[in-house]
Amino acid sequence: MRGGSSYGDRDRDRGRDRPRFGGGMGGRNGPPPMKFGNPGERLRKKRWNLDELPKFEKNFYNEHPEVQRMSQFDVEEIRRKKEVTVRGSGCPKPVTAFHQAHFPQYVMDVLMHQNFKEPTAIQSQGFPVAMSGKDMVGIAQTGSGKTLAYLLPAIVHINHQPYLERGDGPICLVLAPTRELAQQVQQVAFDYGKSSRIKSTCVYGGAPKGPQIRDLERGVEICIATPGRLIDFLEAGKTNLRRCTYLVLDEADRMLDMGFEPQIRKIVEQIRPDRQTLMWSATWPKEVRQLAEDFLREYIQINIGALELSANHNILQ
Repeated sequence: MRGGSSYGDRDRDRGRDRPRFGGGMGGRNGPPPMKFGNPGERLRKKRWNLDELPKFEKNFYNEHPEVQRMSQFDVEEIRRKKEVTVRGSGCPKPVTAFHQAHFPQYVMDVLMHQNFKEPTAIQSQGFPVAMSGKDMVGIAQTGSGKTLAYLLPAIVHINHQPYLERGDGPICLVLAPTRELAQQVQQVAFDYGKSSRIKSTCVYGGAPKGPQIRDLERGVEICIATPGRLIDFLEAGKTNLRRCTYLVLDEADRMLDMGFEPQIRKIVEQIRPDRQTLMWSATWPKEVRQLAEDFLREYIQINIGALELSANHNILQ
């Protein structure tokens, strides 16, 4: 963390009077109507020179002593019981309790308040991977707890970066297929980010642009967006992705089904290539695999249960 400041320092330093949320509710399902031409055609592809970009940290994982003591047999048994399979090299051991993930106390306080007893299967393996700064693909059904699996590491990531300055875009970008999912994710981001003054906003089509633009111009660390509306704002210069170092593609298979692939590709071109990327999907068709190959580097894939599963409505976290 720059300047050696602690989480507590960051909490005290954050302004307490800046709005976090946009106003417009409204919206609709599905992609916005196609305009003339290709989506994002006014966005120029960035030519990145990594030597000139500011360095940033993305590995914040310190393995808990209880996890260090796990044997390979222990690890395999935990994964077997939780129906977790992993692919890729260098995958950290799973955690079996929230304290083993070494989250800051303000995150632990919210977890205790929410009365969550232990990590879900995807959280158990996803927390260590995401906190290690690795790219990952999570194949898990809706309702598996994936939102916390990427948002809690995102909060830690953000709190290790320099503060936003005037004109900066978000540090964490979450792309989601629908307004409803985007709003759900933002509520979680608010619940867990408010104690460290992390600001978030939600941008989606079918709602007034004004409140969403005002949030972006004030500065937000987390932006949850549907691809079409975000493309509009990027083209209009209302925000930028120069500071984005943590990218999440949530329900990637659904976004492709809805025809968002061109917009997603245009958006990702605007983000530095050494970012951390986490992709989430309920299924693993070849189109999603190709997206992972194009956007992720040396990624770890985590599968929970079977690949073809219906939504699981039993898990609230």
